[in-house]
Amino acid sequence: MNKRTLCAECKGRGLCGLPKCPVTSRFHATLKMKRTDSYMGDAPSVFVGSRGYPNMSGGPLLINESDSPKSWLSKGYTIEEIVGVRAQTIRGSSDLSSLTLEGQMQEIALSDVPLDVEVSFKKPVLFDLKFDGTLAPVGLAGDIKKLDVLDNGKTSRAVDRITSDTDMRATEAVSELYKEGIDVYHISQLLTSGLLGVKRHLVPTKWGITAVDDMVSARLRKDAARFPPLQSVQVLSATLYGNQIICILIPGDWKYEMIEIWEKNSLWSQESDTIICDGERRKKKGYSPIAGAYYSGRLAVADHLNRLRRAAGAIIIRRITGEYWAPLGTWVIREATRKAMEAKPVQCNTLQDAVRTASGIMGSDKWVGHSRLVPEIMTQKSLFDF
Repeated sequence: MNKRTLCAECKGRGLCGLPKCPVTSRFHATLKMKRTDSYMGDAPSVFVGSRGYPNMSGGPLLINESDSPKSWLSKGYTIEEIVGVRAQTIRGSSDLSSLTLEGQMQEIALSDVPLDVEVSFKKPVLFDLKFDGTLAPVGLAGDIKKLDVLDNGKTSRAVDRITSDTDMRATEAVSELYKEGIDVYHISQLLTSGLLGVKRHLVPTKWGITAVDDMVSARLRKDAARFPPLQSVQVLSATLYGNQIICILIPGDWKYEMIEIWEKNSLWSQESDTIICDGERRKKKGYSPIAGAYYSGRLAVADHLNRLRRAAGAIIIRRITGEYWAPLGTWVIREATRKAMEAKPVQCNTLQDAVRTASGIMGSDKWVGHSRLVPEIMTQKSLFDF
């Protein structure tokens, strides 16, 4: 892997082999808070770690606050406020070989509302603020000695029906839940907790988030292919938490490309700009080096095309500035792209016009030389050319 792109592709996953990420280590300052060996309150979600797979550990996330990105956005939280809330969130953890704990986690995941729990820890919780390119950060960690779920959850009919169907494959179940209006965040919780599919098992949360984005968007892009093509080339844009999203929609068959530009001195790029590009034609081959952001952006675009009932390809340029000082998870890219899809599009006569428009919005055309789709489409002949 090129050293210039190592940090941007790794995003704290430890690909450099160092014991601590040199980028995120600056966030590890001790919180001034009382250490505790017990907790009573809400458990809005669950978490399953990927370390040691398949012998994983996990448990409930504990905080008297919403664990939903949509809720954070509706409340207008800043990056500082989100990090502040997550720094006080406790990641309860235990060996997942216990069927009792697995059942309790499933109760929490099934519920549409946070469940009230009582937890005792083996020793006082430790400050262990972790940042990751896919997951929202969590600040505290504690080994669970005992967990009691104190109330009954409220489960929607769609979730109850689909999670009860043990003959439905996970891919189909995920798609059906999304069609029923269940948010991808809740769906990933169900997948993580081993509540979907024929052969059910716990799935690391990090994998579950990307898997749901991948499965839903793969289904949506197939559905969109049945519609007539978009009537013109469009450029849409929006910014969220220092992430600028510029999307070019091109009428015709599905093609998708994402170009990430980590600006100099931004989170995962130090001495110079770092640019990563990946794409697909009809189907994605292999896992993207852009990681979860690739699939989150794809979901938002495919969802938009289905609402429009139009077929198109898409080029997403994601520009990350120094304002994005703490990685909050791939939900930021999903919601930023959704925000862009809701913006008024700039109608363009040609792809060349769209490239100029996108470069003008970004203030640079540095991304163009990294695109594979732009030269391919510009030199490609269609039936209308004959």
